[in-house]
Amino acid sequence: MFIQTEATPNPEVLKFLPGREVLTEGSGDFRDAEAAAASPLAAELFGIDGVVRVFYGPDFVTVGKDPDHDWSHLKAPILAAIMDHFTSGAPLFAGEAAQGGGHDEDTVYEGETAQVVAEIKDLLDTRIRPAVAQDGGDIVFNRFDADTGVVWLHMRGACSGCPSSSATLKAGVENMLKHYVPEVTRVEQTL
Repeated sequence: MFIQTEATPNPEVLKFLPGREVLTEGSGDFRDAEAAAASPLAAELFGIDGVVRVFYGPDFVTVGKDPDHDWSHLKAPILAAIMDHFTSGAPLFAGEAAQGGGHDEDTVYEGETAQVVAEIKDLLDTRIRPAVAQDGGDIVFNRFDADTGVVWLHMRGACSGCPSSSATLKAGVENMLKHYVPEVTRVEQTL
């Protein structure tokens, strides 16, 4: 098995491409070792000193490190853990743990607002999320405030904490959503 690595716009995150499907749908975002317990691979990666975040995309794994550690020391053990996991045939998630979907809000929208939210989600799924996945991240719909026109989005993977994520959110995502969905006035990031 050959695993490629790619730099991301976030210098604290590397994208690892195992050359096979990682998730069939959705994504997995592990922000700490406790959350990583749901996935044997994520738990193994968090066992490496310096790893602070793990994210699964459709065909990649992004790993975040703390600023005190150098990629030259972390890359080999991370590659070994990913290779060992995929060659073992072990499941990506333990037990009944499920992978996250593309939208993390629980609000039910009705009427015209439901149509606006459907348009926003469609743009995110077809135009924005695939582009962001190229950089090892994801942008997930959180909520829409019909009174103010504000869309709240959640940055995941390499996008979370990336120095250029604010520019991506405002210059790219906000402009596109405002252009195609006139009801959108602003885009904000949830934490």
